[in-house]
Amino acid sequence: MERTYKTESIEPEAQRFWAERQSFAARETPGREKFYCLSMLPYPSGALHMGHVRNYTIGDAIARYQRMLGKNVLQPMGWDAFGLPAENAAIKHGVPPAQWTYANIDTMRGQLERLGFGYDWRREVTTCRPEYYRWEQWLFTKLFAKGLVYKKSALVNWDPVDQTVLANEQVVDGRGWRSGALVERREIPQWFMRITAYADELLDELDGLEGWPESVRTMQRNWIGRSEGLELQFDVPGAAAALTVFTTRPDTLMGATYMAVAAEHPLAVAAARRDRKLAAFLDDCRRMHVAEAALETMEKRGMPLGLEARHPLSGELLPIWVANFVLMGYGSGAIMAVPGHDQRDWEFAKKYGLPIRQVIEPAGGGRIDLDAGAAPAQGVLVNSGRFDGLTSGQAFHALAEHFEAAGRGSRRVLYRLRDWGVSRQRYWGTPIPIVNCPACGPVPVPDDELPVELPEDVGVTGAGLPLKDMPGFVNVTCPACGGAAERETDTFDTFVESSWYFVRYCCPDNATAMTDERVDYWMPVDQYVGGVEHAILHLLYARFYQKLLRDLGLARAGEPFTRLLTQGMVLKDGAKMSKSHGNTVDPQTLIERYGADTVRLFALFAAPPEHSLEWSDAGVDGAYRFLRRLWAFAAEHHEHIVRANAAREDDGHIDWRRLRDSDADLARPIYELASLVQQAAFDYERKQFNTVVSACMKLLNLLPEIAAAGRGGNGAEPAPREQAIAAGLSVLLRLLSPVAPHVSHCLWRELGYGEDILAAAWPRADATALELERIELVVQVNGRLRGHISVATDADRVTIEQAALADPNVQRFVAGQPVRRAIVVPGKLVNLVTG
Repeated sequence: MERTYKTESIEPEAQRFWAERQSFAARETPGREKFYCLSMLPYPSGALHMGHVRNYTIGDAIARYQRMLGKNVLQPMGWDAFGLPAENAAIKHGVPPAQWTYANIDTMRGQLERLGFGYDWRREVTTCRPEYYRWEQWLFTKLFAKGLVYKKSALVNWDPVDQTVLANEQVVDGRGWRSGALVERREIPQWFMRITAYADELLDELDGLEGWPESVRTMQRNWIGRSEGLELQFDVPGAAAALTVFTTRPDTLMGATYMAVAAEHPLAVAAARRDRKLAAFLDDCRRMHVAEAALETMEKRGMPLGLEARHPLSGELLPIWVANFVLMGYGSGAIMAVPGHDQRDWEFAKKYGLPIRQVIEPAGGGRIDLDAGAAPAQGVLVNSGRFDGLTSGQAFHALAEHFEAAGRGSRRVLYRLRDWGVSRQRYWGTPIPIVNCPACGPVPVPDDELPVELPEDVGVTGAGLPLKDMPGFVNVTCPACGGAAERETDTFDTFVESSWYFVRYCCPDNATAMTDERVDYWMPVDQYVGGVEHAILHLLYARFYQKLLRDLGLARAGEPFTRLLTQGMVLKDGAKMSKSHGNTVDPQTLIERYGADTVRLFALFAAPPEHSLEWSDAGVDGAYRFLRRLWAFAAEHHEHIVRANAAREDDGHIDWRRLRDSDADLARPIYELASLVQQAAFDYERKQFNTVVSACMKLLNLLPEIAAAGRGGNGAEPAPREQAIAAGLSVLLRLLSPVAPHVSHCLWRELGYGEDILAAAWPRADATALELERIELVVQVNGRLRGHISVATDADRVTIEQAALADPNVQRFVAGQPVRRAIVVPGKLVNLVTG
């Protein structure tokens, strides 16, 4: 056996073995317990970063562990290949996005293989390939037929110089990232999916996702944002229609002192025709971001419309303002403003000198200081006429009944969740399979004409939309009437591709259907691993898509992921690793210097998976030293271990009790070894890989103790010590195999344990090995360590005290002094108090 740990030969040898044996090829085996382990597929940016390495090492450790438990494991990999970065790279490097993307995929696939991840590469999917996106186009046409997709005008960021739509992240300080032009907010036709039709189910079924972090479930609940409230009518003198508002706090109705509408509201648009300053303000509002997170922090601005609304209870006329914090997309685009009990309304009222009125007082009494801020808590109504004295809850029902009886309002449920806008005015994406006909309107592309292929040999300049300038792509015949028509030139939001890829992994070779019976064998995913930054959109859209597939009879499962692990970030010097911070570490350089197993070991040992990992060069060195020590110990005891394994007549099962009883000196180390096995197995189930690695390090420290403790051999027969060393290293290699698979694989074969450690049974500690006939106790005299004693496990207090007093070293420190008290801590120590 080679005496030196040489990763440059060990790791390629293991990878060749796995490739030749197709060790990770998953096959559907009815009756065998399956385990579908999946890490979120990467964007092919060009090279792996340490965040990738950590994510995929966690997933691979889980998959390998489950495989050694005897389960039928599927762990696939693919590429989320469409998206804006490829277009930006094409502009920068002057190459088509497809060429850049495919080259990156080849590079990153090689890096993943070099790390030894156990993927079934036969199932690889690439989302920019027509054989993949054909089926999402097909599904879109089925949803179109069911009314679950539709087209309407929606606001976008428009660059007037480049004549293109910009994503929010491409707008920098209100200007286009490339042209520098002031960005406009324009309404253009967009395609939407009716995710709101599934809002209740998406919300209710979160309770059943017990394998998900509660923080992620809470984020999804808040994003869906179910609100029960009252829809009310405020008459506007001189206007053709009343102003409709939705409020979740009708108990504060008498505190309304002004009304506010969105910049796109018909009342604001009509008023702006008569007022230049108002029109300019509306233009400013259209140019701003409308993300809700931005609305919370931006300066609250507004202008009066010169209109008033009549309060539906008091008859008071309230001024109507246009405000930049009101969204047209939520409710009716109008709110009743209650500055006394809503902080946003309070800030606006303070800025513009509008009245602030208290109509709720604390249920337990006490004063409210409205000069300091709003008081949003519920309580008891005051200054509310005949509703005074009601609690907020009672007032909700009383006011609802009042307005419903008068025909001036009704109870409603609204959602913060909006329908999913899936149109993108970009080139590098899946073409939306619609033909726009002047006579027939939007017509879905027939099944036999799918996929609508995206032309790949296309240069991108950043100005305009390439597909619009391609007559061969745009000009088509209407499938319905046969007349001249134009193909849709928008492409899908890339979240569409990543919302169902986990299903396609189950049947990637099916050229005639989106899914087949294999989906029902593998789905749902048993363990999903990825970053918490995907907690809302990706995971919500994936859940939505799974329900669509179920309702179309394409899958049985209604939820895609049973368990979810969201790993923490990789930090260096306290900041997230990123090129912008200049603190990245190249995984390839580390692999070349230390080997893949060292990188994997450090990634799992440095922190629990859910926590952020602080990079440490010393930590990487420590991981490498541990693997070298492991190899050196195996090489030193190679002959003895091989002999013990050759004499073994069992199937690798360790008879812990026989091993413990074979030599009295082995009892304690065998007990500790069995305890570590039990702890590591527990930690694997909890996915606490850092403590698993810690247990492996303790095991390696224990093996020299075993080597020094037992009796030597007598010729050809392996000694108890050799058997114990072989058993201990067998356990260590199996525990370490999911974490550092290459070295574990090679040592398993070199030492004669078997041909393939992947086929080895997972080590389990026999309960009898955790039972000791004798235990060792610390003896203290007046709180200071003075000796150790060995007593029977079931020794009583008197026996323990007598054994402590009989120890020669203890007698020296007692020195004839009377023992006033003996404190016995069972299983740990005895403290003799003298004087």
